[in-house]
Amino acid sequence: MMGTKERSFAPLINVSLEDLVPADHFYRHLDRTLDLSFVREFVQQTYAGLGRPSIDPVVFFKLQLVMFFEDIRSERLLMQHAADRLSVRWYVGYDLDEPLPDHSSLSRIRTRYGIEAFRRFFEKIVEQCQQAGLVWGKELYVDATKVKANAAFCGRSASGPCVGFGSSSTGRAGYDPRGRSIERAK
Repeated sequence: MMGTKERSFAPLINVSLEDLVPADHFYRHLDRTLDLSFVREFVQQTYAGLGRPSIDPVVFFKLQLVMFFEDIRSERLLMQHAADRLSVRWYVGYDLDEPLPDHSSLSRIRTRYGIEAFRRFFEKIVEQCQQAGLVWGKELYVDATKVKANAAFCGRSASGPCVGFGSSSTGRAGYDPRGRSIERAK
């Protein structure tokens, strides 16, 4: 006889994210390795003394790390991902019944902090990774994936339609990748 599965969910009783996220999970290791408390000092000047409490800057930067590690391209997708993943909730410190930050808040915070805060954050994270032995600076890995460019082969200039592409240092005409002759600019 074929069975059918009915969807019925009982309220969670006596369950903790600590129990649900494995001890050897990547985000647990990341949490043990990186101390992000320094970010509060980096962004302190961007906050007013009064008003309602903001999203903790440590939570914001943890979410940015999740965005990087999970190859997520927008804050909206990041928060959808965080809502679905118990490990991400654990990493950023939000329990199952706590609402996660809104994606639009993350976008506004990113803009408010500016590029300098991210540069300083990156430098400090690399320093911590070096101290933890995760980065040693003796090898360099490069992604050499070939991607077809969405660009014209010949640009326009005041001296003519195709300038410089494929021309040699001897002054002779060259050829663009499509095999068309290119005159050297005078």
